[in-house]
Amino acid sequence: MDTGLTAAESRELDARLQKRQVKEFMNVFGNLVDNCFNACVDDFTSKALSGRESGCISRCVTKSMTTQARLGERFAELNATMTAEMQKR
Repeated sequence: MDTGLTAAESRELDARLQKRQVKEFMNVFGNLVDNCFNACVDDFTSKALSGRESGCISRCVTKSMTTQARLGERFAELNATMTAEMQKR
């Protein structure tokens, strides 16, 4: 596929896209940490997590990652449907 970009422009675009993806990943990861910490950690009398807090964090992370995976799948399904509809026109 010819994008009309020079090799240097293509490299610059790739670098910017990669930088943006890393930034977005860090935002998602940071939100996950914040949400699970706020939902699960409430005892600050010890540096260590209690068994209850540790279990809660594990369930929170698993649930969040499962939700993100399903959202990604659903987005791909909708994108495929929209693409098929556009190609019919």
